[in-house]
Amino acid sequence: MMNDFLILMKQELVITLIIFVLLFIKLAKEEIKNETLINLVNILLALNLVSGFLFQQSGILFGDMFRTTELFTFEKNLLNLGTLIISLQSYNWLKEHKHVPEFYILLLSTLLGMFFMISSNNLLMFYLALELSTIPLAALANFDLEKRRSSEAAFKMIISSAFSSGLLLFGISMLYGSTGTLSFTELPAHLNGSPLQIFSFILLIAGFGFKISAVPFHLWTADVYEGAPVAVTSYLSVISKGAMLFVLVSVLYNAFAPLNETWYNILFLISVLTMIIGNLFALRQQNMKRFLAFSSIAQVGFILIGITGYSAEGSASVIFFVLIYIFSNLAAFGVINLVSAVTGRENLNDYKGFYKNNRSLSWVLAIALFSLGGIPPTAGFFGKFFLLLAGAGRGNYVLITIAALNMVISLYYYLKVIKAIFMDANDDPIGSVKITWSPRLAMIICVAGIIITGLVSGAYQYIYSLVK
Repeated sequence: MMNDFLILMKQELVITLIIFVLLFIKLAKEEIKNETLINLVNILLALNLVSGFLFQQSGILFGDMFRTTELFTFEKNLLNLGTLIISLQSYNWLKEHKHVPEFYILLLSTLLGMFFMISSNNLLMFYLALELSTIPLAALANFDLEKRRSSEAAFKMIISSAFSSGLLLFGISMLYGSTGTLSFTELPAHLNGSPLQIFSFILLIAGFGFKISAVPFHLWTADVYEGAPVAVTSYLSVISKGAMLFVLVSVLYNAFAPLNETWYNILFLISVLTMIIGNLFALRQQNMKRFLAFSSIAQVGFILIGITGYSAEGSASVIFFVLIYIFSNLAAFGVINLVSAVTGRENLNDYKGFYKNNRSLSWVLAIALFSLGGIPPTAGFFGKFFLLLAGAGRGNYVLITIAALNMVISLYYYLKVIKAIFMDANDDPIGSVKITWSPRLAMIICVAGIIITGLVSGAYQYIYSLVK
C-alpha cells in the first residue's frame, strides 16, 4: 500500500520535497548567493523532470479522489518541462532579485496544485487544487515589488480569480444538489440535462473560461500579462493555461459526456468569439507582452476547436498542441525576458532593427512566431492541423472555415513583428544582449522542440496511444 502511494504520487511528493528544501535554505543562517541557488533549483527541477518518466503506474488513492494514469503522468511531465525552461530563462532577472527562494516556493506551490488538479477525480478536490494553483500566482504577479503596475496586475488577477472561483463553486454546489455526487466517475449516471444541471454546467464553463482566458472571460489577461514579471507572464500563458486545458478535456470527455451536445454548442460559440476578438486586439498592440497575451487568447480559440471533436483525436490534438505551445510561446517569451531584464525595453518599436545587434535572438523569436502563426515546417503548423482535423471529425466545416480565416489574420500580426526585427530601421536599436548559458540552453531546447516536434511524427503518435 505504501509503495503504491509513493509511486502514484511520486511527482507531487518530489515537488513537495523541493519546496521543503527551499524552505530550509531560506531559514538557514547563512545566505546562499542567488546564482548558486538558481543553479541548484534548476538541477532539482531537471531531476524532477527525469523522475517523472520513471516507475510509471496507474491507480487510485483516497477513495477514488486521486487518480493517476500514464496520460496524466505525461501531462505533468509537460508542465515540469515548461517550468524548467522558464526557470532557465529567468536567470538574468532572478540573479538581481532579493527574494529568489520565495519566488520558487510560490512557483512550485502553484505547480503542485496543478498536479493535484490533473489527478483529481472529485469536484471538491479539483476546486481545492485549483485554489492552490491560483492564489500563489497572484503573489507572483506582484513580484516586481518596486513597480506599481505589478501590484495592479496582482490586484486584477486576484479579483478576477475570486470572481471566477465563486462562479465555479456555485456551479459545483448546484450540480451536487441535482446529482447527489461530486465524483467524476459517478456524475455521468446522474446527468439528465435538466435546466438546473445545464445552468450549473454553464457556471463551471465560466470558471474554466476565466482560467484559460477564453472570451468573454478574458478581460484580465492583457493587463496582468503586461504588469507581471516576464517569467510569471510566461508561466501564466503556458503552464497555468496548459494545466486547465488538460483538466477541461478530461472533465468534458468523461464526467460530462452525457451533455456533449450542450457543451459542443457552448464551445462552438466561445471558440469563434475567442479567435476573432483575440486576433483583432492583437493587431493593435504595441507592448510585446500584451501582444502575446492576445495572441494566446486567439490560440485558445483554436484549441477549443480540437476539444469540440469529442474523440480520441480531439484529446490527443489538444495535448500535442500544448506541447508545441510550450516550446513556441516560451521561445518568444524567453527573448522578451532576456531583453527586458538587460535593457528594460518591451515595446514593439524597440525591436525595430533588432537583428542588427542580436542575430541569434532574432532568429529564435522569428522561429517562435512562425510556429505560433502555423507556418510549415514548424511544429505550430502540425499542431493547428491536428486541431482542425479533430474539429472537422464532428462535421462542422463552418467552424473550420472561420478558423482558417482567423489563421490568415494572425499571420499578419506575427509577420509584422518579424518585419520590425529584420527590415525596419531604428535610430536607437537595442544593443547587443549578452546571453548567459542558462537562457541559451532554454532557447536551444525551445527551438529544437519547435523543429523536431514538427518534423518527427512520433510525438503525436505517442500521445494518441496514451489517449486511446
